[in-house]
Amino acid sequence: MIITTGRGADPTIVKRAEDLSRRTNNVYIPRMNGSLARLAAKHKNEDVIVVLEQGARLFRSGQLPMEFHPSMGFVRAKRILKGEYDPMLDSSGITLGNTVLDCTAGLGTDSLVFAVKAGPSGSVTAIESSEALSVLLMEGLATYSSDNAEVNEAMRRISVRHGHHLDVLRSMPDASFDIVYFDPMFREPMLESASISPLRSFANPDALSEESIAEAIRVARKTVVLKEKRGSSEFARLGFTSDERQSKIAYGVISVDSAKHN
Repeated sequence: MIITTGRGADPTIVKRAEDLSRRTNNVYIPRMNGSLARLAAKHKNEDVIVVLEQGARLFRSGQLPMEFHPSMGFVRAKRILKGEYDPMLDSSGITLGNTVLDCTAGLGTDSLVFAVKAGPSGSVTAIESSEALSVLLMEGLATYSSDNAEVNEAMRRISVRHGHHLDVLRSMPDASFDIVYFDPMFREPMLESASISPLRSFANPDALSEESIAEAIRVARKTVVLKEKRGSSEFARLGFTSDERQSKIAYGVISVDSAKHN
């Protein structure tokens, strides 16, 4: 993967790009005046992260670029700050100060919502198996600035980690997070926004394994939560209890105390 900037970037942005390349063990290439497609072809690397004044953009030849933006996460975060209901948070049982492991971070939407609810005394670790997405998310969460200071602070509290969730779970001690969360890519896509559709080419399409859920139960102290389409057979296959009163999207829950005593 290549790290670069936009054309004519000022020294501050160049330094951020150089720092990001060192932190993620990728190569920084000065942008100069060439196109991103030409830059990628010249260096024989299909993925390019472009560091912007705020956040970053992910480019892959032949696909629509993805730019970091909190999107619906921002809308949901503002609702939470107003005290409004969020079904994901309600299902998880999260309280102020809780720690959350988001095993399928994607563009960080749910990680942001958890971080707002957990507050400054809590923490969220976001795992992403795609290296390109993990770097985009890392830089975006660290530098994107909205018009809401509390949301910005919540973004900065999220720690991004590249890796497959099962490998990461195996490496963690027992009961090391309050909540472990999964939002796998749906087998059959629902109507998707322009920001979600490009995600499919980067995201891991594999179904969750029973071993992943067993490891999650071991690592969690309170709940393991699964997001799926309402009526999905994945809830029963993996041992989750789901609330079918929810709309198109449902959340399945495993209460860790109950699971460990069964």
